[in-house]
Amino acid sequence: MFSLPSLSSLAARLGFYKDIGIDLGTANTLIYMRGQGIILREPSVVAVDVRNDQVKCVGQAAKEVIGRTPGSIVAIRPLKDGVIADFDITASMLKMFIKQVLGNSWFARPRVIICIPSGVTAVERRAVKEAAHNAGAKQVSVIEEPMAAAIGAGLPIAEATGSMVVDIGGGTSEVAVISLGGIVASRSVRVGGDEFDSAIIQYVKKKYNLLIGERTAEDVKMTIGSAYPYEGEEEMEIKGRNLLDGLPKNIMLSPAEVREALSDPVSQVLDAVRTTLEKTPPELSADIIDHGITLTGGGALLKGLDRLIAHETGMPVLVADNPLDCVATGSGMVLEDLDRLKEALSDEDRF
Repeated sequence: MFSLPSLSSLAARLGFYKDIGIDLGTANTLIYMRGQGIILREPSVVAVDVRNDQVKCVGQAAKEVIGRTPGSIVAIRPLKDGVIADFDITASMLKMFIKQVLGNSWFARPRVIICIPSGVTAVERRAVKEAAHNAGAKQVSVIEEPMAAAIGAGLPIAEATGSMVVDIGGGTSEVAVISLGGIVASRSVRVGGDEFDSAIIQYVKKKYNLLIGERTAEDVKMTIGSAYPYEGEEEMEIKGRNLLDGLPKNIMLSPAEVREALSDPVSQVLDAVRTTLEKTPPELSADIIDHGITLTGGGALLKGLDRLIAHETGMPVLVADNPLDCVATGSGMVLEDLDRLKEALSDEDRF
């Protein structure tokens, strides 16, 4: 006598469950849906009405009101340094993003793989999982960001060879050496693209008595920011508020000045790379010399960062294809091939 499969197992077999991978980043949230790829890219920003704590909008719509909101509407970034700073707001943001990608489908409660920095505490890890459950997830498993980034970048993580990845996100930079499906040596520092922006804001404030906003600093970083001199450098005009008289003021900023502004946070990333290399077994170090270091995350797009790391370490350095997508893509690749890659998940709640 045979038994009928349970409704849940039948639904899973027929593909009704919308398994999703979430790169819950300090700056941006990306969602990968099994069988469809990355279907959502939104800033990790929430606009809240402080009079009643009501969430007005999330993502790009909320980011566009930063610095331009009336007193009652506040734009909040609920994650800081790669971890949850405001639990309720994070859960609300996740819920709205998940609803955006799933709509009102029948089996709406998805199984979720969510990415976390490798240096988080047990409390921070639990907060991420609870936020996903509160957002409507049926089952939640976590994967460490450098592992997801390595998978998404196409590195041979399951082989008996050393692969090194440097994932520079908005709030954290993750450096890891991976072999045989596990992290052999790693370092996580709470420095990323946000710290780059803050360094530019502070530099301009100190040198020119000019106050600029986050969006201007990000624009400077993306336009003329660099970690190493490059050809065709040109100055950029920026606008802000003169701190001496309170009036609007324009200045010209050079790429060399921006490099100087970024020198401290970039040095912290370099130190994390050096520390990880020092902890790496000699055999795996030899593999890294042969295959190089792979850069992922938004910070990988900082001009000349690959050249600087190569110069400082003597190792070849490559920027991954689509570095912004690697973590989300890696979580999705685990969903697509759970039988082969489920060991990459870092907790007991594996699917």
